[in-house]
Amino acid sequence: METTTTRTPRVLARTTEQIQRGTLLAAQVLLAAAFFVLGTAQLTQPMPVLVQQFGWPGAVSEPIVQAIGLLELLGSLGLILPALTRIRPELIPLAALGLMHLMLVAALYHLTHREISELPGPLVLGGLAAYVAVKQPRTENLRSVTEEDLR
Repeated sequence: METTTTRTPRVLARTTEQIQRGTLLAAQVLLAAAFFVLGTAQLTQPMPVLVQQFGWPGAVSEPIVQAIGLLELLGSLGLILPALTRIRPELIPLAALGLMHLMLVAALYHLTHREISELPGPLVLGGLAAYVAVKQPRTENLRSVTEEDLR
């Protein structure tokens, strides 16, 4: 005897919603981790080490590198802390937009300096940031992504 299971549209919709929430959470955590590491490195590593690792810091002044590092670090915290604390969760898409714009500037920098091999990093991170900014639930229908996914 052959048994088949059919899912009602309601169950499918719920499963799809869970997958979307999980994807959003994964993107947020990945972005936050990447920008936390990059920002911390730019704030703590000496310039010769940064130039050796990344190349581009050699073309700008140290205060600019540190400012970029601070923006990346603050952006990473803005992706995670509002969701964890449930304080001002509407800041999550704004943090993602800020990081997206930062990566757009990075991509333009690499284009103008003909560093085509350096483009994938900013484009991927910027694309993930755009995804988080667009898909993050708005304040009026906000449900904490991390709260439901951690259960």
